[in-house]
Amino acid sequence: MAKISALFWDVGGVLLSDAWDREQRQRSLKQFGMDEDEVEFESRHEMLVSSFERGKISLQDYLERTVFYRPRSFTIEVFTQHMLSLSQPYPDTLRLAKELTQSGRYLMSTINNESKELNLFRIQTFGLREIFSLFVSSCFVGLRKPEEGIYRLALEITQKPPGECCFVDDRPLNLDSASKLGMHVIQTKNAEQLRGDLQKLEVDFW
Repeated sequence: MAKISALFWDVGGVLLSDAWDREQRQRSLKQFGMDEDEVEFESRHEMLVSSFERGKISLQDYLERTVFYRPRSFTIEVFTQHMLSLSQPYPDTLRLAKELTQSGRYLMSTINNESKELNLFRIQTFGLREIFSLFVSSCFVGLRKPEEGIYRLALEITQKPPGECCFVDDRPLNLDSASKLGMHVIQTKNAEQLRGDLQKLEVDFW
């Protein structure tokens, strides 16, 4: 087996909480008294999420079309701050990723689906620039997981052979395309399990 030289990471669900998943959306609608609008909201969300995460529309555009298509008792600024507040760190996994960065042995990069505003907020707030030298984010490259193109682009940008790469994600569907390209993959559930699976690939933490 070729020695691993590059580690690619999902962000939401691995290093941080998801930025805006279905559960978070449902809780948010309830919190803002929009329970009766859930079906309409989700319909609008599904029509816009691809453009939103590919960086084709802004967060304000997204909210104007999904939430503020009719008058509300709260402002777009208040709702935006609420969305940002949903991002929380997974300290154990972040610590593990920092260990790998500090080892100096591996190229560290993300491959993640996020809108531009949420992505930049999370990179800044949780110190991700200290961990990763490259961000292959859907909002920057116009491609989304599980499309094969985003993984292929990551390989082309880094010029790493697939057999020297490992991709870490919490969702099996997102791992499939990476695996088909020849990358090693790990479905992570927690930091302890992730550390063990990385060690099986002879990834060194020092």
